Amino acid sequence: MDRVGIGYDLHRLVEGRSLILGGVKIDYRLGLEGHSDADVLLHALSDALLGAACLGDIGFHFPPGEERYRDISSLTLLGEVRMKLERERWKVANVDAVVIAEAPKLARYIEAMRENIAEALGVPRGVVSIKTTTTEGLGVCGREEGIAAQAVVMLKKQTPPGPTGQEAE
Repeated sequence: MDRVGIGYDLHRLVEGRSLILGGVKIDYRLGLEGHSDADVLLHALSDALLGAACLGDIGFHFPPGEERYRDISSLTLLGEVRMKLERERWKVANVDAVVIAEAPKLARYIEAMRENIAEALGVPRGVVSIKTTTTEGLGVCGREEGIAAQAVVMLKKQTPPGPTGQEAE
């Protein structure tokens, strides 16, 4: 059985915060406002994963009002999402994500983001795709007021081992 999930997140750009995307610190004058590290890419991805498995959303599992999640790395949260998926016998088949930002330019950070996500999910880097786009100056992202991300994932249900110890078909 396969399942598809979609996730979206948007945070405001502010002064005095580091910009973290895909678990990578980006060299930029502004950062994203939020209770955790505000990594919109990992938040969108976590929502896509949880949604595909019918496990709710990131806000349900990691409420923004809880002090223990203040400034937490979203890579840590993604690792917890992975454990929730594994308990339900879901395996990530692929990830396709896009970061929507007028600035900064992110091309040089993409491979590090892919590596972080693959490691956190326990999958090969080759199943993680990350792209970037602008909005040609339009809207919140185009005016550089915020950064958004969208993610689509496919999960595959793992069958329990059969009597011989191999996965049943």
